[in-house]
Amino acid sequence: MRTCKTTITKEELNEFPHEFYPGSIVVVDTMLLFQNSMKFLNQQKIVGIDTETKPVFTKGKKNKVALLQISNEDVCFLFRLNHIGFPDEMNRFFSNPNIIKIGLSLKDDFLMLRARCSSFEPRGFIDLQDYVRIFGVEDSSLQKIYALLFGKKISKSQRLSNWEAEQLTPGQQNYAALDAYACLKIYFELNDENVIFLPNIEEGENENL
Repeated sequence: MRTCKTTITKEELNEFPHEFYPGSIVVVDTMLLFQNSMKFLNQQKIVGIDTETKPVFTKGKKNKVALLQISNEDVCFLFRLNHIGFPDEMNRFFSNPNIIKIGLSLKDDFLMLRARCSSFEPRGFIDLQDYVRIFGVEDSSLQKIYALLFGKKISKSQRLSNWEAEQLTPGQQNYAALDAYACLKIYFELNDENVIFLPNIEEGENENL
């Protein structure tokens, strides 16, 4: 059993070493790759998910989700939705309540995915922003929650990169895969019951203890 704080400052976060995605990455940009990937994912019981969208720097303009990441503990599939769209089989996967999907700030992801598929009705989801509160965690960003648990920092340097580029760079692939994998890893760590979160004690507060 180990103890963790319930919140972390930006200064503390910046002191941590960077994390890197440890598994295999499959970039899915053809229907053949899509079909093979879905055969694998439909056999999973729990996965981590995330999305990426090309940033907009013009007021009033919106882009659709370009990338959908789905990861288990060993491999992350990067579905290039700007190439393959949102096939019916993907919609069925998301509506399957028997496959648990772990993500963070899912309301935003779902809103964006509905722009790809009007019949999108997700089931079997756990949003970490709500889930971590059960354990007393005060921070709500993936970066800070991950740092609290694992003492490593998830870099956000690729967040505003071009997710509709002809080829995704290795940096983009690692960033995208890590975000989905991190959601799953956080969930497993919390449910292993080997960590206790203790409220932060400011300097001087312990004088009366």
